[in-house]
Amino acid sequence: MSALWMIIAMFRAPPKMAVMKFVWPLCALFGSLLVVWFYYRFTRGGGHSEQPFAVSVAKGALHCGAGCALADMIAETLAHYQPGILSFFGLGWLFGEEIYATWTFDFIMAFSIGIAFQYFAIAPMRDLSVKAGITAAIKADALSLTSWQIGMYGVMAVAHFWLFKTVLGAQVDVAMPLFWFAMQLAMIAGFVTAYFPNWLLIASGVKERM
Repeated sequence: MSALWMIIAMFRAPPKMAVMKFVWPLCALFGSLLVVWFYYRFTRGGGHSEQPFAVSVAKGALHCGAGCALADMIAETLAHYQPGILSFFGLGWLFGEEIYATWTFDFIMAFSIGIAFQYFAIAPMRDLSVKAGITAAIKADALSLTSWQIGMYGVMAVAHFWLFKTVLGAQVDVAMPLFWFAMQLAMIAGFVTAYFPNWLLIASGVKERM
């Protein structure tokens, strides 16, 4: 419901930065009402210079998280319903367990989508060429995305190897709501681990304030 609300909000008041039309609904999928509150409290009205730096950092982290969320939804679903695809990401010849190949798939897709999101945030603001824009996007997003995925993988590892198997004694997969609840918590953990790297990136001018 929170994501649907944010989609409606994007149509009613389109953000100045076009890519944010996708960021807010995607982040609402895991951040729920907290993201909705944050959007109305700190985004509607006012420019970048009028908001606290900590808020700009949070927006930068969420911008990264949106790409990760979209990538994880796509990759996890494809891996579940088309498991043969995981052979391209190490299953059977590099990894013995499916989860590691899935995480590799997740990361590659998240990096690709994240660079695209970052490109459409940076290139228009700096009036960069395609090549320069992609280079700047990689510099701005590589550390942010990696730190986000570390937090996400950490929580999902606890859920997969301990909570699901040991505590619940169940095989939980993408088709079950419990999996996506764990993923929601994992994304929140990703935000936490990506916050300080985004602070450094924005403070140094590598990443734009949002």
